[in-house]
Amino acid sequence: MPRSPANTMLEGSFLSHLVELRTRMIRVLGGLMLGFLPCAFYARELYTLLAQPLLEKLPQGGQMIATDVATPFFVPMQVAMMMAFVITLPHTFYQIWAFVAPGLYSHEKRMALPLVFGSSFLFFCGMAFAYFAALPLVFEFITYFAPEGVAVMTDISKYLSFVLSMFLAFGITFEVPVFVIILVRTGVITIEKLKEIRPYVIVGAFVIAAVITPPDVVSQFMLAVPLCLLYELGIFIAAFMKKKQDQEIQSDAPTPPQKDASEQKDIPTKTD
Repeated sequence: MPRSPANTMLEGSFLSHLVELRTRMIRVLGGLMLGFLPCAFYARELYTLLAQPLLEKLPQGGQMIATDVATPFFVPMQVAMMMAFVITLPHTFYQIWAFVAPGLYSHEKRMALPLVFGSSFLFFCGMAFAYFAALPLVFEFITYFAPEGVAVMTDISKYLSFVLSMFLAFGITFEVPVFVIILVRTGVITIEKLKEIRPYVIVGAFVIAAVITPPDVVSQFMLAVPLCLLYELGIFIAAFMKKKQDQEIQSDAPTPPQKDASEQKDIPTKTD
């Protein structure tokens, strides 16, 4: 049975999208490998830097250990790969944006590109907050409650897994303003509704923090409080963008034509 022109065009469009997707994935992986090579050269130093929040809080004689034979090699390589992913994250987001951009309207493109770089910046801020603020307090809290006579010696692979989970949790948390802006701009939810559900969001923030953070009060508050504040920031930015958009719409609206003075009727005046 011969194919119809519509089916042929649809199949060609689908194949072109697959080719474009493959090209973008190759570029993402290529950028990741280029970022990994210099990071792998300094893998040991990078792991030492990553372990610094715990090393500074360990008691006298405390140290980190490796329980598996290949762990001293693979764990620093994983840290190097993580660092390469962080460094090339803007490039990855840009490739994702370049793939979806042809299917967006012009006003959506104007919004998408700032969101791409904003998402990268906020994710970096979340990781930095976890490294410089949350992790030192968490490790100080944990080591303080270590029983007398117990040597605190953490396996390096378990430490890496713990730190990665914290980085991921705080990185996603700092993306809350982006999620709020997207929901408002796409019409999924209104700003008034976001303000109305604020108490539920606060409760949900502490529940989420209790689930995805270690079982200590410090890390839960360190995650829940920024989540609530960033939710408010997202509402503020979304309201500002909506107000600016409404002003642009009003300025672009055509003004009604004015009548000439000759066309206006003479108003009769009262005579004595």
